[in-house]
This record gives sequence, C-alpha cells and structure tokens, in this order.
Amino acid sequence: MALGAGRRQAGMVFIFVTLFIDILGIGIIIPILPELIREFLGGNVAQAGRYYGVIIAVYATMQFLCAPAVGALSDRYGRRPIILASLFALGTDYLIQAWAPSIGWLFLGRLVAGVMGASITTANAYIADVSTPETRARNYGFVGAAFGLGFIFGPALGGLLGGISLRLPFFVSAGLALVNWLYGFFVLPESLAPEHRSTVSWRKMNPLGSLRQLQAYPLVAGLAVAFLFASMAQRGLENVWVLHTTFRYGWNMQTNGLTLALVGLMAVLVQGFLIKPIVARMGERRTITLGLTASMLAFLAYGLASQGWMVPPIIVFGALAGVALPAIQGLVAGTVHSSDQGKIQGAFTSLTSMTAIVSPLVFTSGLFSYFTSETAPIILPGAPFFLGSLLFLVSLALLARLFRRLPLTTNLALTSALRGRGHSRPDVVSRATIRP
Repeated sequence: MALGAGRRQAGMVFIFVTLFIDILGIGIIIPILPELIREFLGGNVAQAGRYYGVIIAVYATMQFLCAPAVGALSDRYGRRPIILASLFALGTDYLIQAWAPSIGWLFLGRLVAGVMGASITTANAYIADVSTPETRARNYGFVGAAFGLGFIFGPALGGLLGGISLRLPFFVSAGLALVNWLYGFFVLPESLAPEHRSTVSWRKMNPLGSLRQLQAYPLVAGLAVAFLFASMAQRGLENVWVLHTTFRYGWNMQTNGLTLALVGLMAVLVQGFLIKPIVARMGERRTITLGLTASMLAFLAYGLASQGWMVPPIIVFGALAGVALPAIQGLVAGTVHSSDQGKIQGAFTSLTSMTAIVSPLVFTSGLFSYFTSETAPIILPGAPFFLGSLLFLVSLALLARLFRRLPLTTNLALTSALRGRGHSRPDVVSRATIRP
C-alpha cells in the first residue's frame, strides 16, 4: 500500500534528520578521536597515529562489509525496523565510547559504530521507496544537504565540546541518536509494502559483487581506476589531517574543528554553486582535469606549508577539487546504459569504501606514524600529503591516456566497446557521447 503525501513527507523529514545526525556524529568526533587515543597511549604521537589509522580502517571495513547485508535485511523485513534498530544501537554505542576505560573498548565501540553506520544504505532505500519521479532528484538533493551540513557543523561542534571534555562529544552524539530514535518510533512509517519484500541471499550481501559490473564497460573501468587513486589520496587527507596539524602547528581541537568546518563549507559552495557552470563551460573531461590538478597542487602545498596561517588559503584553493567527482559521475552516467546505472554507481561506491579501508593504514598508521617517530631518518609530517599529490598525478596520467583514446567529435571507440558488450541500441550510442 502506497504512502500518502503527508506520511511520505514525514518519512523524508525523519530520514533527513537521521542522515544529518549520522554525519554530525561522525564530524563531532573527528577533532577529538586522535587526542583521546593519544591520551590512552600516554601522549605518544607516532603510536597514536598507528592506532588511529587502524581504528579508522576497522570502522570503514565494517561499513563496507555490512552495508549490503543491512540493505538486504531491510529488503526482507522492511526499512522501519532496520533504521530504528540501527539508531538505538548507534546511540548506545556512543555511550560505550564515552565511558571507554581503555583503547580496547574504544576500538570495540568504533567497530560497532561502523556496523550501525551502514544504515545509511537503508536510508537511501527508504528515499527510493517514498520518492516519485518528480520528487526523486529533490529528495536526493536533501541527502547531499544533510551530508554537507553535518560536515560543516560536526567538526566545529566537536572541537568546541572537546575543549570542555574529550568525552563530551560522544555523550552529545549519543543523545542526538537516541532522541532521533524516539522521534522515529512515533512518526516513521514503513515504506516497503509486504508484497514487495524479498528473501535474504548471500548474493545480495556480497560487497564485492558490484565491482564485476565494471567489466561490461571497459572505458568506464578505466575511469574507475583513475578514480581509485584519487579517492585513495582524498581519504588519506581526511584521516591524517588532525594528527598532522596538531603535530606540525600545535593546533588545538577548536582550531582543527573550525578549519574542518571551512573544508565542509567550501565543498558545499563549490559543489552546490560552481560545478554546474564549470561543467557547462568546460565539459566533463576538462572539469575532471581541473579538479584533479587542483587536488595535486593543494596536497603538495599542504605538505610544504610550514606555518598554520598558510592552511586556510590552501583549503579555499583546494576546494576546486570538488568539481572532479561530480564530473566523473556525469561522464560515467553519459556512458552507461540506463538499465545499468544503479549497478555501476554501486561499483563506484564500493571503490570508495575500499579506499576508506586502505587509506588510513597507508597514510596514518604507515607514513605519518613512521615519519614522526624517533626511528625515522628525517621528521617529515607532510609525507602523507606528498604521497597524495603523487597519487593525483598518477590519476591525471591515467585519464590523459584514456582521453586520448576517446575522440572529441566521434565516439567510435566507445560505440565499439558498447556493442562488443551487447549494446547496439542507438540511444546508448547517443548517450555515450563524450563532451570535450
């Protein structure tokens, strides 16, 4: 039975609040988690870097592994029970982290948080259930707004609360999650009708299954490889930021929180207002090149910046990197047949999740920890950013080679690739045109 307009609106409001609280909770603890780990370890920065990287990787791993399972369970039992159970468990888990007496308990708390954070998949499914063709774009726009607002306010709030107590941000995140659970218990309607529910199977729970879909589009697979290197670098920056600025500039949690809020604000401005006119003027290919070049230069600047005041101007310049990912998504969408859009986008999501697992181990537990330790030949806290700049350079080189294979005025290579995979419809060829 379809939901009425009023119940759909109530459901969407709740989902927006849920996603905002999820991202806000993540953002709140970003400035304080490295400091809490360092407190457990007696102030050792290099050791804190190793543990922090492992904890972040565990969180990302659980999200990667559990997201398909959580989504499949919601297909079987409905969206409402899965979302509410995840919210309650997440709120309880934040309390465990707040009272954690040792780093082992903190580790366990982040592991559980990764499982519960996979409920974002169910939230997206809920939106698909309640959206009409006319409201789908708008509703998913609300998702982007929730993420953007969460990353703007979360780090700033976390830095301010952490200045009072390192445990306080966890209590605030727990309170927000539990209040939202109570609110949803009374207002959230079920969106998936019983007749539309499916059985649970291993195939639906396999997190690597979506990556096989790339084989059908060799040219998209080339884009995916370049995207993988770029995403690895971007995740590395996110993971090492607080440790780096604290070590190199002596920033406190409040300063880190405010600078991370600036990062979120610039991302919202660029992706909300600049991406459309830039792509319209330059096309996807040149926009991707612009974004990745800005990223490469910004990462190099971060690694070389010797004074804290240099960082905000780099953040503003580096925000141009935000045009690359939407342009890649647009290029992929124009290449892939409509029936395969969901599968291919799922594959890119899986790639992003994989980089979230690997990046903290390489950038934080590896490079930062080593080059800030007493055993390092030189103290070089900017080493992770230099690696990130190199990865963007590799991504640019791969894309330059890929784009040379794609003519500007014809799409013979792409047409051949598509037809070689069984696509011969004229509309597929038309949609696959690559803009310069």
